[in-house]
Amino acid sequence: MTQEELTTLEVTKSVDARGTSCPGPLLAAKKAMGEINSGDVLEVLSADEGTKKDIPKWATKKKHEYLGTVEESGFFKIFVKKG
Repeated sequence: MTQEELTTLEVTKSVDARGTSCPGPLLAAKKAMGEINSGDVLEVLSADEGTKKDIPKWATKKKHEYLGTVEESGFFKIFVKKG
């Protein structure tokens, strides 16, 4: 998805993990994914640089669809569609 498409994406659940470092954002994403339905979109907010690699890798492994990452000032928005 393009950056513009990501910024206008309808998100089912958003998890703010900006105050945590690895593995906090990934653990928050795992927990939140259990609370949404297949096809729903999860947004993870994180300031941890490693999250940009960890969450897409985890999503692929678990058969979810990594949609992309938007970089904001001081943090990232990572979007994953539940498989």
